Amino acid sequence: MPGKSSSIKTRAARAAYVDKRLAALYPETPIPLKHDDAFTLLVAVVLSAQCTDKRVNEVTPGLFALARTPEQMMRLPVGEIARIIRPCGLTPQKSKALSGLSKIIVEKHEGRVPRTFEELEALPGVGHKTASVVMAQAWGVPAFPVDTHIHRLAFRWGLSDGRSVVQTERDLKKLFPREHWNALHLRMIYYGREHCTARGCDGTVCEICRTLFPNRKKAVRVRSK
Repeated sequence: MPGKSSSIKTRAARAAYVDKRLAALYPETPIPLKHDDAFTLLVAVVLSAQCTDKRVNEVTPGLFALARTPEQMMRLPVGEIARIIRPCGLTPQKSKALSGLSKIIVEKHEGRVPRTFEELEALPGVGHKTASVVMAQAWGVPAFPVDTHIHRLAFRWGLSDGRSVVQTERDLKKLFPREHWNALHLRMIYYGREHCTARGCDGTVCEICRTLFPNRKKAVRVRSK
């Protein structure tokens, strides 16, 4: 561990420390969203927009009891989907998206979740972050989905300038080995939830913030996404 009297000066050195420390803290990287296959993962990630994983995991069993395949989901009335997923918020948008993406998967992809970013991002309710999660966790394709936790940590740790989640993703992909991306993005989420939280740490409190910037005195305000 570096000395307490000086910061770790370069982005590359900070990234190397973060990579090693998070791997030690979280050797296992289970996906927080409960799912059984690529489709149920896709549904769960769509529902997770502006909603906690805990809430999504409470809602999806009821939804999947009625529709756990694209064929079943497209036949389920949008109003019924909305009734079930209401606790997740953004109900009209999400219910229509789940119905619409299921129909497209059945009609254009033979009932199988697409395996490319382009095809996934063409689905209703599926943006780059959602597509990245599915590509990484369902298909094992290296990706670095950036959520609010990762965006916050990358800025606090001096790994990105925080201008946008798009820039943060670019910076992190340059800093970390490609083969580490899929596990590392989950490790950053775990750490952001447990230690370097939005309110519990201001860039000066948690172990990694204090190690990387031991002389930092002022709170770090994360820029808007």
